[in-house]
Amino acid sequence: MPTNPSARQSPQDYVDAMARDRGYVLDYHKVMAEHDFDVLQATNQLVHAAYLAPRSLPPATKELLFILSLTVMRAAKGHIQSHIKVALDLGLTPQEILEAIEIALPEAGIVAFQTGLDAWREAVGASGIEPTAEVLQGGSGTD
Repeated sequence: MPTNPSARQSPQDYVDAMARDRGYVLDYHKVMAEHDFDVLQATNQLVHAAYLAPRSLPPATKELLFILSLTVMRAAKGHIQSHIKVALDLGLTPQEILEAIEIALPEAGIVAFQTGLDAWREAVGASGIEPTAEVLQGGSGTD
């Protein structure tokens, strides 16, 4: 069960506790621990209250919401993938995660969807069907 790291911890101990609680640490966490520990602690308290602390929504549902919201915001691929990996660890299937990402299509459009799909594809090792006709390579849409 996640715990809220104590303000009395060293920055290193704090980042280590974040890694244990979340299952990942983002680059901004590492930089802020070194350069503005007070602000890192303040932002982490909000994340702890809204995301990590046990509340009404199960952790798997929170991960799907995070994956969808990060997709819609066109977050960095690694950030989306960190939540995909946690979702997989919580027992969600790649298909369930894909369906959450697909919800971005009607509201945020194909470009936002491609951001999430590309992150998902790499995280779960998905591949596609290659055309047999000679075509130009279109890429992932996020390149």
